[in-house]
Amino acid sequence: MDPGGRPSPPSLTALRAFEAAARHGGYVAAARELHVTPAAIGTQVKGLEAWLGRPLFHRLPNGLVLTPEGRAALPALTAAFDALNGAVRAMRAAGRPRELTLAALPCIAQLWLAPRLPELQGTFGRDVAILTRDEQPDYARELVDLGLYFADAPAGCTAVVLARDDLFPVCAPALAARLRDPGDLAGTTLLHDSVWHEDWPRWLSRHGAGALRPAREAAFSLYGIALDAALAGSGVLIGHSALVGPALAAGRLVAPFGDRMVAGAPLRLIVPAGGEGTRLAPVIRWLSGEVRASQTARSYARLIRVKGNKLF
Repeated sequence: MDPGGRPSPPSLTALRAFEAAARHGGYVAAARELHVTPAAIGTQVKGLEAWLGRPLFHRLPNGLVLTPEGRAALPALTAAFDALNGAVRAMRAAGRPRELTLAALPCIAQLWLAPRLPELQGTFGRDVAILTRDEQPDYARELVDLGLYFADAPAGCTAVVLARDDLFPVCAPALAARLRDPGDLAGTTLLHDSVWHEDWPRWLSRHGAGALRPAREAAFSLYGIALDAALAGSGVLIGHSALVGPALAAGRLVAPFGDRMVAGAPLRLIVPAGGEGTRLAPVIRWLSGEVRASQTARSYARLIRVKGNKLF
């Protein structure tokens, strides 16, 4: 309490909870951003409202709506927290210049980034932290230097295309020997990532087999596990060229239908505002240059057709 008997000023935690809830329009998304529970967000907001003596939200059956007081406070709070996050980023860059934090889809982290880590660390002497996220982080509010996603750059970021991502069937050589045209897939198990469930229908429709009904399907929550199943000969995987290139180049997988492909969203390096002009610039140049120099040879070296026991 202050000398006048008024409660002490609200905590930064309460202000941040309100700002996130107001910006997202609800407690659930705010809780996800701040890594707490929706109930914790609600408790903080109610405490802030008690301090103010008036509500900041109208609580309606279909969600939250800001009151005039809440709408008036939001822009200044958002600007303040953005400035605070920027200051924290600058402090971190100065205090830990060797640290590099990358956010990526799990499959990109496992299949694209991990093989490049030794050379990346050897070139720059960096300590690298990899955060696997299905959704892109909020680059303005999280301590993430760069992102790797099959997605456009969000507001406040730029993007560098690192690799094409073409979709095409891939499988073990022994299974590929029995596949002469797309219709032969009817007798196989089709493998795919459960999130990318439209990959197979897109490819089959493009190549005249839209009505095909496979013997079985197998969906996996992680693309890396689906890839392992294909390597083991368990079925035919809808391959993403940005992810299956090493297995193709090594001959562990082949593309039975050659260059019959469907274009997917390219793999992009997401660069938060200012990153291209700071300590990140050499890393960005290295990643984009390294990929351009080697992509064709790695990704398509084994796009060959298999007939019987002959490779040609």
